[in-house]
Amino acid sequence: MPFDRINGIALHHRVDGPAGAPTIVLINSLGTDYRIWDAVVPQLAGRYRVIRYDKRGHGLSAVPPAPYRMEDHSADLLALLDHYGVGQALVVGLSIGGQIAFGLAAIDQNRLAGLVLMDTAHKIGDAAGWNGRIEAIETGGIAAIAEQILSRWFTPAFRSVGNPAFEGYSNMLANTPAEGYLGSCAALRDADHTETARNLEVRTLCIVGDQDGSTPPDLVEACADLIVGARFEVVEGAGHLPCIEQPDTTARLLGDFADEIFGKGATA
Repeated sequence: MPFDRINGIALHHRVDGPAGAPTIVLINSLGTDYRIWDAVVPQLAGRYRVIRYDKRGHGLSAVPPAPYRMEDHSADLLALLDHYGVGQALVVGLSIGGQIAFGLAAIDQNRLAGLVLMDTAHKIGDAAGWNGRIEAIETGGIAAIAEQILSRWFTPAFRSVGNPAFEGYSNMLANTPAEGYLGSCAALRDADHTETARNLEVRTLCIVGDQDGSTPPDLVEACADLIVGARFEVVEGAGHLPCIEQPDTTARLLGDFADEIFGKGATA
């Protein structure tokens, strides 16, 4: 369970896979920690080095005072790559993770061997919506928005009362530090990577769950349309977090794309 001071804050992170292999970085969504990738990592770590981390304000990482800027999150990612001596990585960003990856591209596209934008977009929501969410949490805590968020995250089938995984991920959301959640809401409110997407010169795959209620397929496809040469894939039977509901399909898409980027048999 490694902790290091990355970009001035204590960041919780983990590495799986061969040390000399090409690197894949998995960035989790708002209100989650890096465990959302648990079922995907074993299918990638045999041939790739996989780095995960709890972004600032989430999981076991430090919780600086809100608000945050997306540039803060992206600087954390860049510092984490430097910490591991990674010159280039295939970066997979889920939801806010995609915005963080866009931010890295805005700093230095050369650090991206490839990019996977999962259930995300160049701009997510508007100021009124994010301000309303911030106000609701300031008044009633994350519990005030939990039911609405969970209905967007997961398909009706997954939200079954008898599904212990649904209960567990509901607890993950509820246990997210409110300050960290609020800080990242502000970052999402203020971020617009439309021009970054238009100027991207990195091989890109856009993925979305067919029942995503947070960043619906048409929004993710519109993002893909901004990026020259981007590919668009829909994962059936998944909401906002395909890595949880459809981990095998997600791992296959990521693994196949990584093989295209790095070449099969890329393990050093």
